[in-house]
Amino acid sequence: MLDEPDVSVALRGGVRTRTHAWDFVRWFAHAWMGLPLKPEDGSTEAELASAEAELGFVLPAALREGYALFGRRSDMTRQQDPLLAATELHVDDALGGVLVFRHENQGCALWAIPLAEIGQDDPPVLVESHDGWIPFLDRMSLAWVELVLSESLFGADHLRLYDACELPNALLPRLHERYARVDLPDHPMWASGSDSPVRWYAAPGRLVRRDGPYDHAWIHARGRTAADLEAVREDLPGPWVR
Repeated sequence: MLDEPDVSVALRGGVRTRTHAWDFVRWFAHAWMGLPLKPEDGSTEAELASAEAELGFVLPAALREGYALFGRRSDMTRQQDPLLAATELHVDDALGGVLVFRHENQGCALWAIPLAEIGQDDPPVLVESHDGWIPFLDRMSLAWVELVLSESLFGADHLRLYDACELPNALLPRLHERYARVDLPDHPMWASGSDSPVRWYAAPGRLVRRDGPYDHAWIHARGRTAADLEAVREDLPGPWVR
């Protein structure tokens, strides 16, 4: 995709197709996680067929393809708000039925596809928040990209490569000057609901997620290296947790 480890460049123009989403995941695994995807990183055909037999319907293409590509890569999918294993996919009765594929680590929220949309190749995703079930992203392929970015924040090296702070609005000009907005649509932070859009920013080797539009909203930063993370702290000299 590109040699420079800049997520804003890799996603310039947005996630246009499912193929683009998978290309991004492959690039991110290599450029950011340091471990290219291997065939064994995906859920097996037997696991996916077993899940479909148990559920009684065929999985949407975007959900099935994501699991087949990297459904077993826990460093990219199961660090904070984990992806369910393919055989753990299940239906919740909310809203006439939703297919749950991800949950918040303390059980406070769920991510799911409405059963009414299950026949689409790339269906919309909902999230359960304090406001109830609300739209999350309008395509499952987008939700895969968001999952990979969010889960990567809290990876095995998170004590060395991750930090967070409540960013004062006075520092927003520095954020906007030094980091490019990543071309992902606004999506809600489950803990705050639909009035708290999550937005992503990036520079080479640096990734920042801002959870909401408020003064002192939390930002989460991930460096590709420890030096990259330190550069984020220097760019945005807020009250960093670490």
